[in-house]
Amino acid sequence: MSDPTSRLPTTTRMPRGIWMLGFVSLLMDISSEMIHSLLPLFMVGTLGASALVVGVIEGLAEATALIVKVFSGALSDYLGKRKGLAVFGYALGALSKPVFALASTTGLVFAARLADRIGKGIRGAPRDALVADIAPPELRGAAFGLRQSLDTIGAFVGPLLAVGLMLLWDDDFRAVFWVAVIPGLLAVAVLVFGVHEPDRPVQTARRNPVTRANLRRLGSPYWWVVAVGGLFTLARFSEAFLVLRAEQGGMALALIPLVMVAMNIVYSLAAYPFGKLSDRVSHTRLLAIGLLVLIAADLVLASSAHWAVVLGGVALWGVHLGMTQGLLATMVADTAPADLRGTAFGFFNLTSGFAMLLASLCAGLLWDVYGAAYTFYAGAAFCLLTLLLLVCRRKPG
Repeated sequence: MSDPTSRLPTTTRMPRGIWMLGFVSLLMDISSEMIHSLLPLFMVGTLGASALVVGVIEGLAEATALIVKVFSGALSDYLGKRKGLAVFGYALGALSKPVFALASTTGLVFAARLADRIGKGIRGAPRDALVADIAPPELRGAAFGLRQSLDTIGAFVGPLLAVGLMLLWDDDFRAVFWVAVIPGLLAVAVLVFGVHEPDRPVQTARRNPVTRANLRRLGSPYWWVVAVGGLFTLARFSEAFLVLRAEQGGMALALIPLVMVAMNIVYSLAAYPFGKLSDRVSHTRLLAIGLLVLIAADLVLASSAHWAVVLGGVALWGVHLGMTQGLLATMVADTAPADLRGTAFGFFNLTSGFAMLLASLCAGLLWDVYGAAYTFYAGAAFCLLTLLLLVCRRKPG
């Protein structure tokens, strides 16, 4: 006899903890994107930074977040607990926000960005492993998609608030940065009081998850996903360059964050449906389609800085994010043993971290030396390399 709950809508069957983790991500992204949608403009216009400096700061910050995940993920497997590390990571991110408002040099901005991203790195792998722990296997793709979708709602509400406050307060960057502190603190409160970690089997002794035997246990399908994810990240440099591309088109300073609003609206609308679709179709095929969409986005963005063209390219960028980000997380969860999921997400993000650093450095250098178009052409070229890897290797399972 079939389970009557299987006829309920997927969102109705989704565990409460997944929704709460989604709302935590939503609030923190409102806080972060209120700052990040303005930060490239603040660094270039107010602090006098170059595109290369923006690339260095963004690349190092994002790479740090992804690299830290390998340690936090392994630690969560060692402790047998995820939530405590996630709380610490979100709290560090929230407490870094006032530093942006106080920053008078790019050095202080870098310090704040680094602290914010270290917080993201600490919370990322334990949170993703917690999603996999809470969600039933048949809803795992939908669970990652739902969390990503709620996260992305925050990612467009944040820039939208930034636009409104910039117009209201005559382009006062620092005042907007102060307001961003509030949703960050709320995110920590929701995680502390709204999410309950599921019970896990009691271990007689804690064991180091990062051993040669455990790395072998992860298996070749998992390491193939890691390789694909790393090469994919080379094709997707920091979104700070989308903001700088919009500025080249002559948009009013206060309205430029609307570019990120548009991208994240599309991202939010796409993440859950494509996450749900990934539970039923070939992961490799869906990832390949996402890469083709990113190639199209890069070529559109390379063609012109006119605001309408930039919006079109940014919308395609949002579609590709919705198709691929939850999908890659699902592929990691599906190919890793349950007791090594934190470690698996950690190594996946370690590889992606180095790739993000290299991608952002190259993007900034190409931008300064050859012009913006070459930055996006390089992204399209790395997409083609990733597609070649997908074609040369059958799907992992």
